[in-house]
Amino acid sequence: MQRHRQHQVTGFLGRFRRNVAGNVLILTAAAMIPLCAMIGGALDLSRLYLTKVRLQHACDAGALAGRKEMGGGSWDAAARTAATDYFNGNFKQGSYGSTTTNAVFTSSGSDVTGVATSLVPMTLMAMFNVQPKLLTVNCVTAMQLPNTDVMFVLDTTGSMADLPNGGTANGGAGSKIAVLRNSVKCFYEALAQLKTNATNCASNTYAGINTDSQLRFGFVPYSSNVNISQLKLPASYFARSWPYQSRTRTNVWSPWTDTKTVCAAKPADTTTRQYRTSQSGKTCVVQLRTNPSWLYAKTSFAIDATSALAAFANTNIPNTPAKQSVTVPGIGSNFTNRNVDWTGCVEEMAPTSNINSIPTLAPMLPDALYLRNTDEDEDPDYQSFYIPLSQADSTTTTDTNYYNGMKNWRFFCPTPAEKLTGTDVWTPANFATYVDSLKPSGNTYHDYGMLWGGRLLSPSGMFASENGTTSNGGVIQRHLVFMTDGDATAHPCDYTNYGVAWWDRRTNSSVGHCYYGNDANLTNDVNTRLTALCTSVKNEPNTLVWVISFGGTGIEPATKARLSACASDDDHFYDATSAASLKSAFEDIAARIAQLRLER
Repeated sequence: MQRHRQHQVTGFLGRFRRNVAGNVLILTAAAMIPLCAMIGGALDLSRLYLTKVRLQHACDAGALAGRKEMGGGSWDAAARTAATDYFNGNFKQGSYGSTTTNAVFTSSGSDVTGVATSLVPMTLMAMFNVQPKLLTVNCVTAMQLPNTDVMFVLDTTGSMADLPNGGTANGGAGSKIAVLRNSVKCFYEALAQLKTNATNCASNTYAGINTDSQLRFGFVPYSSNVNISQLKLPASYFARSWPYQSRTRTNVWSPWTDTKTVCAAKPADTTTRQYRTSQSGKTCVVQLRTNPSWLYAKTSFAIDATSALAAFANTNIPNTPAKQSVTVPGIGSNFTNRNVDWTGCVEEMAPTSNINSIPTLAPMLPDALYLRNTDEDEDPDYQSFYIPLSQADSTTTTDTNYYNGMKNWRFFCPTPAEKLTGTDVWTPANFATYVDSLKPSGNTYHDYGMLWGGRLLSPSGMFASENGTTSNGGVIQRHLVFMTDGDATAHPCDYTNYGVAWWDRRTNSSVGHCYYGNDANLTNDVNTRLTALCTSVKNEPNTLVWVISFGGTGIEPATKARLSACASDDDHFYDATSAASLKSAFEDIAARIAQLRLER
């Protein structure tokens, strides 16, 4: 049987097949193709990743810049330009080999949204016909607030009824008080992003703030006093007995005084009245003295303000509480008790520079005051004398020895202060109604405004239980916004939080009698206490003090320097000289309080 023989390949191909020399080079060359694909893929993917990260950063920066430029207003060309410029500054054309880069920023409500794209050509992967990749990123910023408390301390003194640059406006259109009302409402619109009835505020979409944080507002309008009727203070803060410049019954015979009874008809004496005749030249007069009689002096009365406090507590923002009645014992006709009005302002026994000290308070009762007339030569410590009952009952207002017209003369109780409250209560309507209730009256006691503003903002002291923490457990950023239109003005016969300066001697009056006019020592004390109280407020945790001087050339340079020092620093002081600059100052503060945080 014949064996089949295998066919032998000869020639070049045969030799190539049988020769294994150089195979490594060929195999290596063949392997370079997938190897290049692997390396090129890794390189280009890294470039794509790096480019996208930088593109995202640039988009975020642009959106933040645009939102910051918006402030409390709406999206406009300036905000769009700021966003684009910041994007281009962080991602230049051609970065990382990109060829076409574009960013578009828009706004919805208080948010700014950006979409950025960049076309990135391939390097090694181009050999495999991989096309350039279009990268797209999105960015959103929203105006966010940390837990924020804002306490307005606003000068509502009599000069606020004038025009900003001088001239009388009687509180009407164009007056400083009218400008202040509108500016504060613009502040609210910028910070809360809600519309009030304000005019000419920065344009705004009023979409509200995208935040779950606490935002609260409070108010301390001040002049010669602060009205605490809406603060719902407990009765334990009030003294049960308080000294007033008033009158009380005395069983000492009063001094002899002339009557109109002719000598021939001198009345008979009684147990409470005695008469005598007196010759004055050719004139015979009948004189009278009484017992009991009125003793006009500083007198301590048992005062219970509990029921009045409870009545005040039943009113809510933005209602202005009605005056309440407090009983003062023994000052009425024939030594009966007399009910007098309390409108919500309070006295304190001694000045303080510590906002966290707990005061002892008493109602300011102008109708209970019976001040003695004085003159330049009278001893300031002269506190009392007697008046016959027949010449000094509760209806007498013309007797030359005393007067009971404090309520209509030197007593001013401003719009009630309000505790820090959220926007659920401070709706745009409520906020506007309250601000529109601010009325100008009284002299300028900056210290007392700052004292109560600090008390109401502080996490310690009187309102620690309400201000120390938040419902969400976060840190609170605290802002006190202090606005005044002028220099401190203190008169020795003003009825203020420390009583009647000349008579009560709780403060340092330098004059020799009670009169209407500025007292240099009292005014200096007000300024000194303001400086100390500003420091006390600034020492509180997470607290900034913003100060606005609204008076232009009408405010002394020393006052402006003092107000600037009161602010947290020079950057927190504003010198507003017109209606427009006051509004701008409030809006700028609101925009700076509003912090920015990336949403995604």
